[in-house]
Amino acid sequence: MFDIVGKRFRFFLISGVVIFIGIISLLTFGLKTGIEFSSGSMLTVDFEQKVEQGELEVALADLGHDNVIIQRTGTGDYLIRTMELNTEDKEALEAGLEARFGQLTEPEFSSVSPLIATETVRTAVIAVAVAALGILFYVTWAFRRMPKPFHYGTCAIIALVHDALVALGVFSILGGILNWQVNMMFITGILAVIGYSVNNTVVIFDRIRENLRLDINANFETVVNNSLVETLGRSVNTSLTTLIVVLALLLFVGVTIQNLVVVLIIGIIAGTFSSICIAPTMLVIWDKKEWGRFINWLPFARTKAVK
Repeated sequence: MFDIVGKRFRFFLISGVVIFIGIISLLTFGLKTGIEFSSGSMLTVDFEQKVEQGELEVALADLGHDNVIIQRTGTGDYLIRTMELNTEDKEALEAGLEARFGQLTEPEFSSVSPLIATETVRTAVIAVAVAALGILFYVTWAFRRMPKPFHYGTCAIIALVHDALVALGVFSILGGILNWQVNMMFITGILAVIGYSVNNTVVIFDRIRENLRLDINANFETVVNNSLVETLGRSVNTSLTTLIVVLALLLFVGVTIQNLVVVLIIGIIAGTFSSICIAPTMLVIWDKKEWGRFINWLPFARTKAVK
């Protein structure tokens, strides 16, 4: 039998390293926010002739648009993110690009004012917070007949925070390297990941509850490990089949839902890991009051002890 719970500290260390790298990236690159969150205009242009991204950057700088973000779509169009443009500014920008590169078409244009962007940020934060609180209360209520039901809800929320931090860290890296932006598709993906992750976690928690009912005096660590082994195949198979569908969306739909699909991919991988290796094993650590042992197990703590 797999001893998943016995390796709990190693799993926490792996998660800690991944999240630490993400935090370093967030401090270094930050998050490049889309126009929904920071205001501005998004212009999609398609040139009849081939235009390199470097040439487009130079042309935009010559037209007075130095602080722009440019992304290439799968169909060859360019997404150009600028400060908020009015009708005259947009027409002048397009005229300048046509004079430089020839005829172009504008498949899409959108603009968001600072007031709307601020309201969107507030709404997104409220949505995520309400979802997290709702999950905490529901999981606690669902396991109210178990000893320490609040532990179940709290561990589920910690797993969700883990998944969100991983997604934020990865997007920070992608933003620093590829200029990817956080937009409403990203928030939609985060909310979907929250629901998917908590579903896997609750399935495992429910199996723990069933096994404890069969033998209330059984060793809690053994019960949790047995429950994980019994649900391991279901969790992995569900994640793999979902991942195949999401990868198909990434390959065939393209840049329009790029952020949503990438967040889902990250969330499925991180959520599967956290629902198996983080949330249930944290129940054991909490039950056995092993927080001090975990800290002493960390490499830096052991190095300090040796000195």
